[in-house]
Amino acid sequence: MSTTTTVEAPAQQTPSRPRRTTGSDDVRIGMRANLRHIGALARRNMLQIKADPESMFDAVLMPIIFILLFVYVFGGAMFGSGNQEAYVNYLVPGLMAMMGLNIAMAVGTGVNDDFKKGVMDRFRTMPIARSSVLIAKMVVEVGRMLVATTILLIMGFILGLSISTSVWGLLAAVGLSLAFGASLMWIFILLGLTMKTAQAVQGVAMLVLMPLQFGSSIFAKPTTMPGWLQSFTDYNPLSNLADAARGLMTGGPVAHSALMTLAWSVGITLVMAPLAVAKFRKRT
Repeated sequence: MSTTTTVEAPAQQTPSRPRRTTGSDDVRIGMRANLRHIGALARRNMLQIKADPESMFDAVLMPIIFILLFVYVFGGAMFGSGNQEAYVNYLVPGLMAMMGLNIAMAVGTGVNDDFKKGVMDRFRTMPIARSSVLIAKMVVEVGRMLVATTILLIMGFILGLSISTSVWGLLAAVGLSLAFGASLMWIFILLGLTMKTAQAVQGVAMLVLMPLQFGSSIFAKPTTMPGWLQSFTDYNPLSNLADAARGLMTGGPVAHSALMTLAWSVGITLVMAPLAVAKFRKRT
């Protein structure tokens, strides 16, 4: 009588997959490390601009084209022939708001393009906070916004802009414009993460930007508009920002417009930033 011994084969171990960083890693990463990651990623974005100087064309040329176009085409019609300097003083603070809006749109297309190129796949494997990728991109775009605002002011001074308040008022107007522009970036980041192509991001953005820009007090006084459009202008955040910047630079009421602009900035950031970061974590 023979006995058959059954030997069990050793269980095969499945190779472990590399651990994927999740949103909870943002909590485990300390503040100092997070700031270091933001600095490194911001440097990477600036090196991209250095390698591709054409990407600065919008920040450099857009303020020059806009101020020349509106001053010499619409200045006489708005403030009377030969009184273009008065229109420059009215227009430049409004264009500061417009610069922030247009450059903020570039953040959404940039994020969308990074996903197309596979850059975000590399970030996915790195032990970094997800939010640092977005904040670093915003830091660089705020820098581009500052460049555009500086060029706009230089052109304004050449064409006759005068500051009736003080240098501190001018700096406060610039700071208010940058803060509002930075809050808008969260909207365009969310669009860039949601839309399939950069062209779709631009298309949707323009549908929003055009009514906000031209239905505001940036280019013309609301008193010349029909009643229904004046009501829209009163609640338009770009009108509040333009009016606050005018008050800070050339004199006039400031408090209400500045508080409304800050309220819009904080509100947009509180609502859109968590949504954008959550969408980014989901995609990475």
